[in-house]
Amino acid sequence: MILIDPPSVPARGRWWSHLISDTSHEELHAFAARLGIPRVAFDRDHYDLPADHYEAALAAGAVAVSPKELVARLARSGLRRAKYAVRPRRLAPGDNVRVVAPSGPARPDRVAAGVEVLESWGLRVQLAEGVGRRGPMRYLSAADEQRAADLQQAWCDPEVSAVWATRGGYGAQRLLDLLDIPVMAAAEPRLLVGYSDVTALHRAVGTRLGVASLHGPGVAALGDLSESARARLRSVVLDGGATELAGRWLVPAPAAVAGPLVGGNLAVLAAAVGTPEAGSARGAVALLEDVNEPPYKIDRLLTQLLRSGWFRGVRAVVCGGFTRCGDPADVESVLRDRLVDLGVPIVVGLPIGHGEENAPVLLGARAEVRVDATVRVVGLR
Repeated sequence: MILIDPPSVPARGRWWSHLISDTSHEELHAFAARLGIPRVAFDRDHYDLPADHYEAALAAGAVAVSPKELVARLARSGLRRAKYAVRPRRLAPGDNVRVVAPSGPARPDRVAAGVEVLESWGLRVQLAEGVGRRGPMRYLSAADEQRAADLQQAWCDPEVSAVWATRGGYGAQRLLDLLDIPVMAAAEPRLLVGYSDVTALHRAVGTRLGVASLHGPGVAALGDLSESARARLRSVVLDGGATELAGRWLVPAPAAVAGPLVGGNLAVLAAAVGTPEAGSARGAVALLEDVNEPPYKIDRLLTQLLRSGWFRGVRAVVCGGFTRCGDPADVESVLRDRLVDLGVPIVVGLPIGHGEENAPVLLGARAEVRVDATVRVVGLR
């Protein structure tokens, strides 16, 4: 249903209403397009409508509600997007971690080594039912229904404090239409950890639930981390420590820039265009990383995001590793060619992604890009 509150917010010499859908952003965008409202009027979860469009919106079928009711309906729908996502609490010894396999299969010995690391931190680890199974396709860890059920049960279990993916690969996107988002939105926020293909779940948790999630190593990679990388991950997860990383400028910033951190794996972000979880980088710091994509494919993926408007209004771009993507100089040439016209600071060389370090960063949380090309992302609460 399309809802609108009365013009009650003064700004730029006019009075404004808020237009929302409590069903989907697709419904909202289609309604706005019929009214001739430009997409640039969309801000995270609503359209800002000047007062002279209010009657037209009602005539087109929008339902008038109070501002309080509008916010409540938006929150209940799971579509509300605050500027910064809700940060889950840090973990403590004795907390339960549910290991799920939302994407590709992982070697049992590597999962066991990762579980041993988590247990050495005092955490209690449980494997979801689908971990260790095989799906109908050999690149899937289990059937879609099993993987979706494992994820939803873990998220909604009040005894579970963190949901930790085994690895990436492919398959997380196949789960998104099988999840009961309103039920998940009603559950207490908890920590989701993973990266690569898990970017699809990070986008869903961020855009549909409004919860921050940790872009970091999967369970199957924990045993291979260096001692320093493992210590940094432990500090973020158990101490709530911020992540501070040093990169280098591709396009320098004259002053510090801050905003919520969004993004993740470039290929998965581009594949999400046109879906309910795509969101955008408006007002945010966009994180990009990838693996095994040659420069021309990186060009294609960036071009897709640019043409879709995903980068419109972005405040800065920070790039992790582009591992096994060809000559790093060629990759940086593509990044410069495609992104320089955004007119925002661009940092490259951060130890995030498919490299040996894969520093953890909290997506949805405040990220600050400083004038010395360092990036600071706040941690768990």
